[in-house]
Amino acid sequence: MPSLLDLRRRIRSVRNTQQITRAMKIVSAARLRRAQDRVIASRPYSRGFGEVLQQIAAAVRGAEASGFEHPLLERREESRILVFVVTSDRGLCGAYNANLVKSARRFVDDKVKAGVSVDLHTVGRKGDEFFRKRSYSIRDAHIQFLAQMTYLQVEEMAHQLVSYYSEGEYDAVYLLYTEFRSAASQMSTQKKLLPVSLPEDGEAPEYLFDQPAEELLASMLNQYVVLSLYQSLLEANASEHGARMTAMDSATRNASDMIQKLTMRLNRVRQASITTELIEVVSGAQALE
Repeated sequence: MPSLLDLRRRIRSVRNTQQITRAMKIVSAARLRRAQDRVIASRPYSRGFGEVLQQIAAAVRGAEASGFEHPLLERREESRILVFVVTSDRGLCGAYNANLVKSARRFVDDKVKAGVSVDLHTVGRKGDEFFRKRSYSIRDAHIQFLAQMTYLQVEEMAHQLVSYYSEGEYDAVYLLYTEFRSAASQMSTQKKLLPVSLPEDGEAPEYLFDQPAEELLASMLNQYVVLSLYQSLLEANASEHGARMTAMDSATRNASDMIQKLTMRLNRVRQASITTELIEVVSGAQALE
């Protein structure tokens, strides 16, 4: 049975841990609020841009009988692909990284079994360390990127991916990230970034183009890749803070439960000690009589 001193030390240690988890929860909540605002603000624009792109593509197909061709729309048999995996740089966010890495590893292994050569582009220390330790082929890595990323940095990254695909270095580019739904709900998501998928059919709206339709659509395709990548990184950033806030809230509540149980145990031990001392005093007094 632990002594009173041991129990007091354990209670003090759990209280100190609880203060840390409570502070981390507050910090994550503040960061989540900012990240969530960015995600919510960017979703309508990203969604609207995709809808306009599809409408213009349909209008081009309707206006140009010869059809439209672009390197980002070219579909090739997959022999070598690039997988863009987005994780966090730090832990203490529950099963956020574990679920994403598990999903990414399953996806990569399935592609390798199918005879496809796979290279990884990792964003976040956790994913980078996981795949490097298991000798996966990593083409590029970005550590400590999500917290300070800007649109210009993401644009440069997207243009590099476009260059890889346009030059035929890769036959497809996939995004594996976590989609933000709420602070308590995030979902691992797989998305094919390149080649860009456009609907094969659909009603062709009548547009009057101020410039050649092919040039307009080509510029929008490049911008669509940038927006898709940027939106995915925003979703991943918000998901990380949501998962960490939820994990720290759970840890704080568990610490409260543990303190309560240890306090009850401490009271029992102290009561038993007092009872033993009383029995010894009474026994000694009776022996003197």
